[in-house]
Amino acid sequence: MADRKPIESWLTDMDGVLIHEGVPIPGADAFLKKLRESGKPFLVLTNNSMYTPRDLHARLRRMGLDVPIESIWTSALATAQFLDDQRPGGSAYAIGEAGLTTALHDIGYILTDHEPDYVVLGETRTYSFEAMTKAVRLILGGARFICTNPDETGPSTEGPLPATGAVAALITRATAKKPYFAGKPNPLMMRTGLNAIGAHSETSAMIGDRMDTDVLAGMEAGMQTFLVLTGLTRPEQVEDFPYRPSQVVDSIADLVDRV
Repeated sequence: MADRKPIESWLTDMDGVLIHEGVPIPGADAFLKKLRESGKPFLVLTNNSMYTPRDLHARLRRMGLDVPIESIWTSALATAQFLDDQRPGGSAYAIGEAGLTTALHDIGYILTDHEPDYVVLGETRTYSFEAMTKAVRLILGGARFICTNPDETGPSTEGPLPATGAVAALITRATAKKPYFAGKPNPLMMRTGLNAIGAHSETSAMIGDRMDTDVLAGMEAGMQTFLVLTGLTRPEQVEDFPYRPSQVVDSIADLVDRV
């Protein structure tokens, strides 16, 4: 990668890179501090659509990590940006939490269960059979099917929970309609994030802990990619994929001096 341009902006995943099970990963605070001091644009990304950037800012701050609200990019924001580009001022039936509904409100979308343009599925800890049934009927009635991300499970202190991708599969089986996923590994999330901070892929890097989402999305968006080994992907699994990150490092601490 010697011919790549210097890195002028950074995108990093949150879970598995900066925090793990609610605890900061060693080096995360130093990396974020270096980014803020450098003045380089950066974004902390998450496929989780439950929380608003303000919510996540507060949660990270309680852990000792200072991330400005404007430097947080979620799959809900990427989904809203996509819908605003596709059908400005439209309507949607949304299944999700405040992160998703706030993002849709902010682009001027009407949330309704009466002939919506879209059914938008995101994360919630309380997926209801009633809401899923309504989504199925609306999609069969002509609504377009959008999902914030394809993650099939999400973490909790009790163990894995069914997430957006798993519920989307249920709705797909009932409707024969596949959704469009806006979040990682769709490079759309990377590109809309880069646009939000005025950055270019040629001079940007993506840091993640998953080969199948973070590295894939960063690579397809044209960025340098760094895989950290503090999350889901283990060293021996890297060779299982037909693509490689630009570099594999032990943790975010190894990238502080790269900023």
